Amino acid sequence: MKRLLVVTLLVALALPALAQAPPAPPKPGPEQQRLAYYLGTWVSTADMKPSPFGPGGKTTFTEHNEWFPGGFFLVTHSDGVMPGNFKMKGLATMGYDAAKKEYFYHAVNSIGMAEYATGRVDGDTWTWNSEMPLGGKAYKNRFTIKEKSPTSYDFKFEQSEDGMNWNTVMEGSAHKTAAAAKTASKAGTGAKKAPAKSSTETSTTTATKKTTTTK
Repeated sequence: MKRLLVVTLLVALALPALAQAPPAPPKPGPEQQRLAYYLGTWVSTADMKPSPFGPGGKTTFTEHNEWFPGGFFLVTHSDGVMPGNFKMKGLATMGYDAAKKEYFYHAVNSIGMAEYATGRVDGDTWTWNSEMPLGGKAYKNRFTIKEKSPTSYDFKFEQSEDGMNWNTVMEGSAHKTAAAAKTASKAGTGAKKAPAKSSTETSTTTATKKTTTTK
């Protein structure tokens, strides 16, 4: 009898805990939400200077950025044309490391290169830093983005061997395509306009009204 009483008491104590709802999944914080600036499709053009990367020339890139499910990370698909009509595709992820309190960018491309960069944002300026072995040397890279508006930014890519003396490798600008900007604008309204009636629908409605009036 005493054992049954103890078991009953333990079950009674455990029931409230079992009845509790499971913990809610984590939600993106303001640091992740700051990445929303890059959402959509962007077209960039730049002037590449002669460097260990090549002789220089004009480059163009199209990037499409979208949230990975959950809203913590951005996924980027890119298509570009480098100097000499050299085409390249890329795939990247971008997010925020709460433990290190810094952003990160991990990219791979169709010519076998991989890059990992860490970044920070100060107001309207993003600064990304990485390292890259090239030609037997270890180069430090710095990529700076200056937001000009919600749909445009300027950027500069610099390189250094000692981390003190920097050489500009590329400078350019990017803008969000009209379709992407229009979609982003509509997303904030939450209201949908009723589709306009076609000429056939309008004529049918008018005829119906006339018939009703005649009767």
